[in-house]
Amino acid sequence: MADLTCSPERKCSGKLWGGRFAEQTAASVESFSESISYDWRLYRHDIIGSKAHAKMLAKQGLINEAERDAILAGLSEIEAEIRDGRFQFRIELEDIHMNIEQALTDKIGAAGAKLHTARSRNDQVALDIRLYLRDEAACLDTLLTDVQRGFVRQARANFGAIMPGYTHMQRAQPVLLSHHLLAYMEMFGRDRERLADGLKRLNILPLGSAALAGTGLPIDREFVAQELGFPAVSANSMDSTADRDFALEFLFCLSLIQLHLSRMAEEFVLWSSKEFGFLKIGDQYCTGSSIMPQKKNPDLPELIRGKSGRVVGSLMSLLMTMKGLPMTYNRDMQEDKEQLFDALDTVKASLSITAELLAHSSFDCAKMQAATHGGFMTATDLADYLVKKNLPFRQAHRVVGEIVALCQEREIELDELRLDELRRFSDLIDEDVFAVLSVEGSVNSRISTGGTAGVKVAKALARAEQQLGIA
Repeated sequence: MADLTCSPERKCSGKLWGGRFAEQTAASVESFSESISYDWRLYRHDIIGSKAHAKMLAKQGLINEAERDAILAGLSEIEAEIRDGRFQFRIELEDIHMNIEQALTDKIGAAGAKLHTARSRNDQVALDIRLYLRDEAACLDTLLTDVQRGFVRQARANFGAIMPGYTHMQRAQPVLLSHHLLAYMEMFGRDRERLADGLKRLNILPLGSAALAGTGLPIDREFVAQELGFPAVSANSMDSTADRDFALEFLFCLSLIQLHLSRMAEEFVLWSSKEFGFLKIGDQYCTGSSIMPQKKNPDLPELIRGKSGRVVGSLMSLLMTMKGLPMTYNRDMQEDKEQLFDALDTVKASLSITAELLAHSSFDCAKMQAATHGGFMTATDLADYLVKKNLPFRQAHRVVGEIVALCQEREIELDELRLDELRRFSDLIDEDVFAVLSVEGSVNSRISTGGTAGVKVAKALARAEQQLGIA
């Protein structure tokens, strides 16, 4: 048998993969290329995957039952050590996989060195990230549900309050505040649906693909998939190690969640300003100025809005990393984890604080109602009124435009005109027009499905409460 120890003239690398290397890795290289400083958080999923792999190896006769049991027990001990903060991570071991494998071998001996049979770090890391994101998707769904509940509770508490609806940031038509708040219920509902749909492509087992070509050893991938709760195994070993589509799709979902939070935050910033005065955020969720004693700043919505840049940036970064890579694994792909982790941390924190923010904010419904007076917000209702009298819409639009022009000249609102003044523009206008020109009448006329009429919003609110389990 050949002597596998290093000769005095040959300085072995000391790495688990270092047999063909004659010299130690430079310290600068270790510092530049390590990932343990951030991928340590995959430890639990790495251990879950390794346990399933060990069980499969024993089932297939590639290790014996005693070795399997030693591996399982050793991995459980390592998991407890990491969880309790007693584990010593070593930068020279590069990543979470090698740190755990070395610790296992140190703990149980030769059996630990058999764990990596029939797998590579390439398919191992792909498995770890999929397991990790699968758990994170469930966490995100819970946080999104909490935010939805916050909007629904506010919609219930303020049901009946009327506010201006805006287009181009100009007053457009009156709507129920509850209708506006329930729009976010729908928006975050789509985020939940996207995450759930992405699980179809994420929830596929890559382990067993090895480095890129599969393995010649008699493994049972379907057994591992069943152990780990994967409904399917990957169909192509090269694609399995090359694929980060699932991570990009997850980052897109995170970006859209943060984008939605940013749009909400923008409205909260506007509504809490003196110019609007629609919203009061609790003092414990605002900050002051270091120089202006009177200030109460909406810092949390501003930060939520600002953090959208870093989340979208994470998506762009990984897209650019992946765009030029040839097939199978390249070390560039190590850059996936920092982007995922940072985006996840940011979105989860933003969702959590948003739920708190909603619970500690109140609306000034009187100011909202007052803001509906001015801006001719029932002009469209007047046009619809004429349409119901059989006037073509384009003619009705022109007639109402002329009426608005008159009101602007006189600096009055539509409902301040007398009937005879209105009839100068169309003899189709009768006394019943004044019910149409009221803000309340406008809101309650919007009876189309998805409209802002009270009867429609009441049903939408009840449906949302039922979906979210709000009593």
